[in-house]
Amino acid sequence: MSDAKTDKETASGAIGHIVSIEGSIADIAFPGSVPVEGTQLVSTSEPQIVIEVASQPSDRVARGLVMNPLDGMYLGMAMRDTGGPMEVPVGEAVLGRMLNLFGETIDDEEPISGSPRRPIHTAPVPLSDRRIEGEIFESGIKAIDLLSPLERGGKAGLFGGAGVGKTVLITEMIHNMVAEYDGLSLFCGIGERCREAEELYREMGEAGVRDQTVMIFGQMNESPGVRFRVGHAALTMAEYFRDEMNRNVLVLMDNIFRFVQAGSEVSGLLGRIPSRVGYQPSLGTDLAKLEERICSTDHGTLTSIQAVYVPADDFTDPAATHIFSHLSASIVLSRKKASEGLYPAIDPLRSYSKMLTPASVSERHYRVARAVRSTLAEYENLKDMIAMLGLEELSEGDRATVQRARRLERFLTQPFFTTEQFTGKAGRLVPLEDTLTSCERILGDEFSGRSEGDFYMIGTVEDLPEKGKKDAA
Repeated sequence: MSDAKTDKETASGAIGHIVSIEGSIADIAFPGSVPVEGTQLVSTSEPQIVIEVASQPSDRVARGLVMNPLDGMYLGMAMRDTGGPMEVPVGEAVLGRMLNLFGETIDDEEPISGSPRRPIHTAPVPLSDRRIEGEIFESGIKAIDLLSPLERGGKAGLFGGAGVGKTVLITEMIHNMVAEYDGLSLFCGIGERCREAEELYREMGEAGVRDQTVMIFGQMNESPGVRFRVGHAALTMAEYFRDEMNRNVLVLMDNIFRFVQAGSEVSGLLGRIPSRVGYQPSLGTDLAKLEERICSTDHGTLTSIQAVYVPADDFTDPAATHIFSHLSASIVLSRKKASEGLYPAIDPLRSYSKMLTPASVSERHYRVARAVRSTLAEYENLKDMIAMLGLEELSEGDRATVQRARRLERFLTQPFFTTEQFTGKAGRLVPLEDTLTSCERILGDEFSGRSEGDFYMIGTVEDLPEKGKKDAA
């Protein structure tokens, strides 16, 4: 034990020199013992270069990920061992701020000073200290609350290919939840566009919710090491709010696939043999190290909603299947629904939540959700027959089912606050009870005389046009 301590003390503060640079990977030779994996190295001269040790190819060389741009980096540059991992500021000072992986502000405001700092790598909470909430976390979005209810203290994924509305859905949840949710929000942008970061910061300010939100970004143009570690930095901040300040925290990540992608880049740069479809052999371990830190304790809750890009809409992709295994709710976005203008483009038959059971939701909620899903499934089975023979050839009962399903499909669309400037429709936040009542009335054929188009982009059935109401009566 004493020998290990002596080695650590000898390594801390030691000076090494860069002997090899290959892309975002550098080898640093040390005269004595090599820093352990996860240790932060910083250059002794300006501009300051930050490297995180990723492996030890020999007893005198450390191989690390270069975290910041390579301008000014050269062979022979002296690197100092800090003796510990990278740290980020935590606490009240980060609320309302936009930060990068190093805890530096990127919002043109004053730098954060005097705030406590915590290492970005911590062990998950032991199983004995975890708490299962078992409560529904209302989002105000009809299709989600009805068919894929979120779990308070759980993890939910928004799965979809490019351009089907994942980021829009994430920003709408921020808008809906900050006002309704008794806690803080933390938005983590992993490998996303710089434009989206700027738009989100501005929109949060206009909505008046920025003061209770932290934003941390590792953007698309940054090194793979930054994109690979920014999620860990975000969870460090969230854990401090939960454990030290006893707050409930909502963690939104956009996009968790970019974390997997960055891990694949890092793995290739380190010379590891790729696994299936070119992913890193440590894919499952890398994801688990991040996902298992998201949990609830007696101090507070961590609830996570993650956007997940699905390559080529292939849900058998290893990244998608590994992420599925960690989630309590999976919300699948459909390109077909998006092409039909049915937003949010949620596929009700492929989305799933472990909360939608009689033990977790009310008997009424379970019954209505089952009836809605059954009606939409019957309509899906009839579509081929309708395409071949036409609607007129169906039996009277099947025609009634089709009309009912089409009304439900359009009712589950919803105008968003974050898209008001594009659609011209005022956003709506719909409580779960109102959604259940409206669906019960549609399933009961109360509006059999109404055009299905009347149900498109409304909040509840009380928002149906007055003229149509009189005609139906």
